[in-house]
Amino acid sequence: MKRFIGLLAALAVLGGISGCSEQSALSPAGEDADRIALLSWIMFSGATLILLIVAGALVIAIRGPASMRRFLAGETMIRLGGVVVPVLTLSLLLGYGLYLMRERITALEPAVLRISVTGEQWWWRVGYLRDGAAPVSEANEIRIPVGREIDFVLRASDVIHSFWVPSLGGKLDMIPGRTNTLRLKAARPGIYRGQCAEYCGGPHALMALEIIAMPQAEFDAWLAAAERRNDPADAKAARGQKLFLSTGCGSCHAIRGTPATGVVGPDLSRIGERRLLAAATLSNTAENLAGLIRDPQAAKAGMLMPPFAIFSGEDMDALTAYLGSLR
Repeated sequence: MKRFIGLLAALAVLGGISGCSEQSALSPAGEDADRIALLSWIMFSGATLILLIVAGALVIAIRGPASMRRFLAGETMIRLGGVVVPVLTLSLLLGYGLYLMRERITALEPAVLRISVTGEQWWWRVGYLRDGAAPVSEANEIRIPVGREIDFVLRASDVIHSFWVPSLGGKLDMIPGRTNTLRLKAARPGIYRGQCAEYCGGPHALMALEIIAMPQAEFDAWLAAAERRNDPADAKAARGQKLFLSTGCGSCHAIRGTPATGVVGPDLSRIGERRLLAAATLSNTAENLAGLIRDPQAAKAGMLMPPFAIFSGEDMDALTAYLGSLR
């Protein structure tokens, strides 16, 4: 019995730790996430209660009076415990779950802001959709306004992926040849980590992303700044831009306002302002950026980007200075 109580305590501690994580369904920051968290706690509580009942029945079956043991082994108890209680419990959970999520089951009007997210091996292609204008392309980091419903238009370009930001809502699969839409809303400003939740081969576990929720005015200013040219600020950055364009980087990556228009890899137009690199797996520092360019496999095994060991130390400094200036 002491071991059993210790196990329950350990599970409670682990549950508390998971709730403090930046990527946790138990730390909701949106309406859908609130509902999912409530259902989760109901199921955890119910599972704990059932575990205690089963453990109590086990103790009685081993050490209880003979009359109680006969009752537990009887046909009535088997029907109640094996059929009636499970059917009733699961029916109540299903009914309450459908009631709780009823707003997402019924048809909804399209949200004003739509963001396309395409799962690639192993990164996220992001586009802010605008009526009558070309999408604003980004990658691996999404910025949204607080308090507004956002429609995420989800696609996959190669294999099945799954878009999941636990603190904001449930997950939805991204299937090649099909478009799914997931609506999320952040209730408060913050940085919310997401993850591909469907195994997609190779470094699947390192295919993450961040959603940054900010006040509406800040978001509007950030989105409008996408039209601004990112000209090199000094001679060092200018040399880095020349190296980027002359060594073929622009055949895979795009930087708005330059001849670099590649679509094979992530858009780098504002890579300097991102917190993380390589699909949210590395801190965005000049050292990590240089390592990612020089030897991508050492930074993230399985990446499709080839190594660029051709740059001298001085060249790499100029290249990272240029990329770091793109905001």
